[in-house]
Amino acid sequence: MTDEPGPGEDKARLILPQLQLDDLLAELQTRLEAARSTRDRVHALLEAVVSIGGELDLETVLRRITEAAITLVDARYGALGVIDEEGEHLVQFVTVGVTGDEIGAIGHWPHGLGILGLLIKEPQALRLPDLSEHTESYGFPAGHPPMRTFLGVPIRVRDEVFGNLYLTEKADGGLFDEEDEVVVTALATAAGVAIENARLYQEARRRERWLEASAEISTALLSGTDPHQVTAVVAERAREIADAGLATVALIDEAGGEFVVEAADGTEADRMRGLRVPRSHSIAGDVFAKGTALRLADGAAAAREADTPVDLEIGPLLVVPLGAGSSARGVLSVINAPGGPAFSEGTQRLLEAFAAQAAVALELADRRRDAERLALLEDRDRIAKDLHDTVIQRLFAIAMTLMAAIKITQKREVAVRVQRAVDDLDDTIRQIRSSIFALQATGDEESLRSRVHSLVDDAAEQLGFSPSVRLDGLLDTAVDDETGEQLLAVVREALSNVARHAQAGEAVVAIDVGDDLTLRVEDDGVGIPEGGRRSGLRNLGERAEVCGGSFDTRRRPGGGTVLVWRVPLKDG
Repeated sequence: MTDEPGPGEDKARLILPQLQLDDLLAELQTRLEAARSTRDRVHALLEAVVSIGGELDLETVLRRITEAAITLVDARYGALGVIDEEGEHLVQFVTVGVTGDEIGAIGHWPHGLGILGLLIKEPQALRLPDLSEHTESYGFPAGHPPMRTFLGVPIRVRDEVFGNLYLTEKADGGLFDEEDEVVVTALATAAGVAIENARLYQEARRRERWLEASAEISTALLSGTDPHQVTAVVAERAREIADAGLATVALIDEAGGEFVVEAADGTEADRMRGLRVPRSHSIAGDVFAKGTALRLADGAAAAREADTPVDLEIGPLLVVPLGAGSSARGVLSVINAPGGPAFSEGTQRLLEAFAAQAAVALELADRRRDAERLALLEDRDRIAKDLHDTVIQRLFAIAMTLMAAIKITQKREVAVRVQRAVDDLDDTIRQIRSSIFALQATGDEESLRSRVHSLVDDAAEQLGFSPSVRLDGLLDTAVDDETGEQLLAVVREALSNVARHAQAGEAVVAIDVGDDLTLRVEDDGVGIPEGGRRSGLRNLGERAEVCGGSFDTRRRPGGGTVLVWRVPLKDG
């Protein structure tokens, strides 16, 4: 018997190394494919990091992060949910892979309940083979596309959880594996840096806009621009600074005990302008009284409790005081629609600084206008004194000289002419005195003197000519409001009668204030016809009786009518 191997054994020994070599080659091929896949994935991850890191617009960054995540793990759907500052709810939801029609069918984005809420409460990576089998699952609303496999990873900005990446439905129908989790976690780390950069850039741009707006408002107010125009600019710039849908400026009306919306910019601005809100309003009133801002993620409930008088869709709300303490002027509000982004603490700080700056500028503008008004009144008083002490005295002297000349003149014709000149001088003196009284009147409210002039000017179109006006005495200071209103009504009725009945070519309105208030209206018309209607004249007589005075009409020599309405002045 021999120990040499047979032919079959030789063949087996030859095949065995061949099989082992094939297995090694296959394993090597597999590892090469895995290495190539890993290399490609790393390249894709690096490209994604570079892509999102080169963008500074926050909205664009969030969308690119979501798009990169679904590409890296071959997911069909992806979303990025931004968490509010309290760390309880989602305030923004960026989706990729869901069509516009599907979004419309779903309605509002998730608030952060169920699996999404679990990631908010426990910010750590989560992989699930089937969403519906998890105990925290709430299911999907009607119209939501079917989703089974799930991968969620938190995004951190420094020590703060900014939001979460949600990925569902791996493209090949498989499950998300550990490698997918590692890749998305790495992307989320890079995303945190990109988000921080975008937020810092956004904050810098916002501060730049705030500085520009503050300078614009201060310059406008201190250069004499109408304050109403400036408050409109305040509302416009506040809306831009806060990226809000609507901004309003409500100033306090101390006399009426309420806020008046002086300016509004944005959605529904036309409905807000001129709106009056009680000072006791639980939102505006509290902010104004306490001098502290109010920021709400959802202002709808607070607006309903405050019984805001405008049917306005209110979501996130931020109200800041316009000034503080004794210089407080009102409140500045910015509003977003329901579902809109909430206002951040940084936005609140910027808006508070902007409102304080605007309030200071408004206060300085008021002081400047007061100084200008005082300078104007002082100038008018100086002119009035000059007219009284110099011009009138010279005119008196001229009149006295002419009166003396009348006594020594021998010719009647010369005496008549001199007397006419004296009468003209007396009339000029009365006109100057009237101007002096007008100069000494304050400009805060429309004076009785100016209202008489306005009334006569308005009657000129109806008359076809401009009546002459002579006002003598302390019309604005000696005549009380009630008597003044009666006087205006009588002047209006008298001129209306001249226009309707007199067929006059000229008319004179003369008002003298002495112990009594006397109105004299003369015209050169046809006079009062006998037996004509006298309802208008009866009204004038009744107005005189109400004031304890008298009323009389008579024909003027040479044609026309003289109307005299006289009432006593009240003491004090």
